[in-house]
Amino acid sequence: MVERGEPEKIKDIDSEYLSGKRQAYQEDIAEIEDVDLDAATPGQDINWLEDVELLEEEGTPAVFDRYSNSFIRIYFDIPEGRENEIARKVLVKHLQSGNSYGIQLKEKHTKFPQPELGPWVEGSKTVGTDYHPPVLEGWEPPAH
Repeated sequence: MVERGEPEKIKDIDSEYLSGKRQAYQEDIAEIEDVDLDAATPGQDINWLEDVELLEEEGTPAVFDRYSNSFIRIYFDIPEGRENEIARKVLVKHLQSGNSYGIQLKEKHTKFPQPELGPWVEGSKTVGTDYHPPVLEGWEPPAH
C-alpha cells in the first residue's frame, strides 16, 4: 500500500488567481491617478478608508479586498509618502471596475436588493431583487 502525503493547501488567494489575469491598474500608476477618494466614498464618510493600508503579499506591495478575501498586488513603483493613498486608490478602482470576485458573485447570491458595484459607483444596477437559493440537481431533502 502506498502512503499518500498531505494534499496541497492554498494558504493565500490573490485577485489574479480569482480573475485569471492582472488588471491595468495593478501595473501602471497612471491608471489610478484620477481616482477621487472623496467622491468615491459612500456618504462622504472617508473613515472606512482609514483601515485600508499598503500591505505586502509574498514580497509584493498589495492591498486587501475584503469583499473577496484576497490581495490585490501592486506591480508599479509606489512614490514614498503615498503608500496608503495608492493602496486605497487601487482598491477603489478594483471595486468600481467590478473586478472584485465578491462583487462578481453578487448577481447570483445576493439575497436582498443592493447596488451591484456597491456605493462606490453612482447609478450601479441593483442586484438581489429576485433571489432563489441554489439547488443541487438530483438532491432531495431527507424525509423526516
